[in-house]
Amino acid sequence: MTIAVAVSGGGDSLAALLALRDAGHEVMALHGFFLPNIDDAAAKGLAEACARLGVPLHLLDLRAEFEALVAAPFAEEYLTGRTPNPCARCNAHLKFGLVLDRALELGADSLATGHFAACGTHDVYGWALARGVDPAKDQSYFLSLVPRERLSRAVFPLALRLKSEARAELERRNCTSPLPEESQEICFVPGDDYRAFLSGRCARLPEGGTVELPDGTVVGRHQGLWRTTIGQRRGLGIAWREPLYVLDKDLHRNVLVVAPREALQARSFLATEVNLLVEPRHWPTEVQVQTRYRESARPARVEVSGTSPGALSLVVQYFDPQLKPAPGQVAAVYDSAGVVLAGSVVAGS
Repeated sequence: MTIAVAVSGGGDSLAALLALRDAGHEVMALHGFFLPNIDDAAAKGLAEACARLGVPLHLLDLRAEFEALVAAPFAEEYLTGRTPNPCARCNAHLKFGLVLDRALELGADSLATGHFAACGTHDVYGWALARGVDPAKDQSYFLSLVPRERLSRAVFPLALRLKSEARAELERRNCTSPLPEESQEICFVPGDDYRAFLSGRCARLPEGGTVELPDGTVVGRHQGLWRTTIGQRRGLGIAWREPLYVLDKDLHRNVLVVAPREALQARSFLATEVNLLVEPRHWPTEVQVQTRYRESARPARVEVSGTSPGALSLVVQYFDPQLKPAPGQVAAVYDSAGVVLAGSVVAGS
């Protein structure tokens, strides 16, 4: 079996490549150019590393596709008041979409990545995507929108490793990754400053307006709804007798609605764009729902509505009130063992 490995130039994907090669698999490496300016240093470093390992390297120019499928929708989502997750979209459309397609065309049977996640056969579900063993680096959340038939071709060599172990192995082998630093959270947004990114690419951005409490009391002005997200506290520039958080965005009136933290507590929300990874008939009554990468999943009951795959929705009912998720965020549903049951996108509360 030939396994293609998606190599970004970072240490995790290089560690995945080494693990598969050491295990005796026939491997090839694929590096996709996603950003407007091609990183020649990363490409040269990968070429040198793959040559030393005797692994063929294929370079894919996917810049136009990345712009159309990830970067442009990211900007549009923010301008329409939502909080998108571009990494989850990239995994679904690019890495396990176009890159996987190219890997299969080149004769590979599957595609491996450096994600800290696990997948494989399951006694009850038949097959499952699950959390990796490193709780601090688990990336199954970002993979929850990838269709099951695509993930069935996935290999995650770092599933049973801690990130520190993967890096230590690279150091032991004196194998330096072309991009030694940790990648930023959003690869195409310099400095993770999405506001600067939007300002730089959009000729005209929505203007500012009033900031109001839920009862209509005006407490300040905002500089554009696209600059804020649900749950935000810092940077609002509001002096009030108690801390205020973004509760909602009224795009029709161009009003930012703020409130004390307790107003952000929600018992339920609706999610759409549902990607079922396990048939709902197998789901336990109580599941865990995660709506932010750096927050723990919370106990909930989830009802799946709809009949056709493209028109499913989830109604999430928390057992205890939780911080209101923002429309556009990914909502991943897990069982108690860390298996991903479904991925979806928050539609609203």
